[in-house]
Amino acid sequence: MENLTSVRFLLPLLAVYIIIVLIPFLQSIVFSLTDYDGYDFANAKFVGIANYQAIFQDQTLLAGLGFTLLYTVATTVLITAIALPLAVTLNRKFFGRNFARSLFFFFSVPSMAVLGLVWQYIFSPLGTGAVNTFLGKFGVSPVPWLSNPALAKFCVIFIAVWAQVGWHATLYLAYLQAIPADLYEQASVDGASRGQQFVHITLPQMVPAMGVSIFMLLTGGLKVYDLPFTLTTGGPGNATYTVTQSIIVTGIGSGRYGVGSALGVMFFLCCVILVALQQIVTSLIEKRLS
Repeated sequence: MENLTSVRFLLPLLAVYIIIVLIPFLQSIVFSLTDYDGYDFANAKFVGIANYQAIFQDQTLLAGLGFTLLYTVATTVLITAIALPLAVTLNRKFFGRNFARSLFFFFSVPSMAVLGLVWQYIFSPLGTGAVNTFLGKFGVSPVPWLSNPALAKFCVIFIAVWAQVGWHATLYLAYLQAIPADLYEQASVDGASRGQQFVHITLPQMVPAMGVSIFMLLTGGLKVYDLPFTLTTGGPGNATYTVTQSIIVTGIGSGRYGVGSALGVMFFLCCVILVALQQIVTSLIEKRLS
């Protein structure tokens, strides 16, 4: 009887999932095998895997895939490496601790689209940009922050880390406060240093939090669109082009729904595989440390 009640509660969620996720995904698979232009599916021709082949022949789409992966890996590693020790620091007692917590969390409040527009002025490659104006006072020539491919990638990743590290540090902080203080007291009595306490107590207890944080960073990084688009519009060239932007421009902007759907299907499968691997690795680490 309890199982039947549980199923009844899950039915609305299952219906929403089928309507919003499963049916559109199946439609995308069908569209990806045709030359559908978004208007008349009845006259669309079956082209097999031609759309998938076109993806690997289009340098713009490949550039979007490359930067998306770079952005995802870089932001995940950097934010995790900074947020965890930051959370440990904010968990200690010091003057102005509450203000510091609020300050770091505030960075994640504005939307990425708004941050992109604001930082577009700050990192402007012109001499009137905020950073270049400051550097100019020391005799430094204007730096092409957003007009140089390598620097543009750096700027996008830097802003993403700056904006999200406070939120993830707050997530870690919530888990830190759930760790029993007795564990640290016993370790101190046994002569364990702060470094040893961090390695043998804090890290094992924080594995579930890291799993949640890394999962959110991976999924958010793979579907990133707003920050690179508002900051650089995918430029210079295709340096900061993303997969999501490629799907929108190719599928909707150019009317190549078949290619756009093929790219969406491949991207969805890559996300599923990457997230599944992350979950497996996190589970293995948690079992090993427990």
